[in-house]
Amino acid sequence: MTILLSHLTEAQRAQAMARFQVLRPFLEGQVELTAIARQHPLSLRTLRRWVQRYDTEGLAGLVRQRRTDRGRHRRLSPALHQCVEGLALQSPPLSIAVIHRQICGLALQHQMRPPSYSLIYAMVRQLPTALATLAHQGSKAYRQRFDLLHRREAEASNVIWQADHCLLDILVLHDGQAPAKPWLTVVLDDYSRAMAGYFLTFDSPSALNTSLALRQAIWRKDDPHWHVCGIPQTLYTDCGSDFTSQHLEQVSADLKICLINSIPGQPRGRGRIERFFQTVQQMLLCTLPGYAPPQGPVRGDPQLTLREIEARFRAFVLDVYHARPHSETNVPPQQRWEAGGFLPQMPDSLEETLVIGVV
Repeated sequence: MTILLSHLTEAQRAQAMARFQVLRPFLEGQVELTAIARQHPLSLRTLRRWVQRYDTEGLAGLVRQRRTDRGRHRRLSPALHQCVEGLALQSPPLSIAVIHRQICGLALQHQMRPPSYSLIYAMVRQLPTALATLAHQGSKAYRQRFDLLHRREAEASNVIWQADHCLLDILVLHDGQAPAKPWLTVVLDDYSRAMAGYFLTFDSPSALNTSLALRQAIWRKDDPHWHVCGIPQTLYTDCGSDFTSQHLEQVSADLKICLINSIPGQPRGRGRIERFFQTVQQMLLCTLPGYAPPQGPVRGDPQLTLREIEARFRAFVLDVYHARPHSETNVPPQQRWEAGGFLPQMPDSLEETLVIGVV
């Protein structure tokens, strides 16, 4: 039975994500496994097993797969060996003394012989540098040190999705409070320029906003006019903390989505989703009461609620933006996304996508 991401412990997720990041350059077709084996103290046999487990079981497969080659410490049981690795990859990092005490406690609970401090020390020190960098310093530090990011043009629907936030230039009624500008989170298909999902709120950008927009983007819509859905091959985002959250990385790895965060000062193709936001501002918001451009007076008194703004936005995207030829492709976004009878890859069930909205 397939184990969902939500069923894994924090230590198991850290272990699985670390192993996934080691495999990532191979999974994205950048390097061969032999090159990864040379870069890290891992055998080619172990890497192949990790790839097989990930292909068949997703992120959970990387948790259950335990090393059986020469790098393993035979004096520890498989369960304690996995606990050592999981504790060593937690963030913030634990000292080796703390890890040793916790492992000794677990050993005594299960009537096992406690390991020596020197054994735990050796195990922690022998962890691949890339795994420790990812776990303790984050994905940004890992990619800058070990990864090569390439921005490529999407050649088909759902090959690349982009996600970003925008503070809308309109003042909206806010439950007895002063009118405020709402935040819009959008997931856009790079090839067709069609909108796959969105989330509108007064709250500032967060991992939750991104997760809810992504969940809607992936799952089938309840609107017969909105067909964009499926699991993308790549999700390209900004480098903000909401896009670099550990949860979003774990969900992407579990659904086999290549998550790429742009490097500050090197946006790599953010223009398309920025043009989408400009289209919304210039073709929709400027026609509504309460329109408040950054450098100009407010046009009319705010009259619309957040729910009314969302209804106007949704109708504009589905009835106007998706239906009109795009200025770059000369094809309506919805039509381009569906071209050639495209069938998206879907999750096995709605339950699998529910974990995306849990942070």
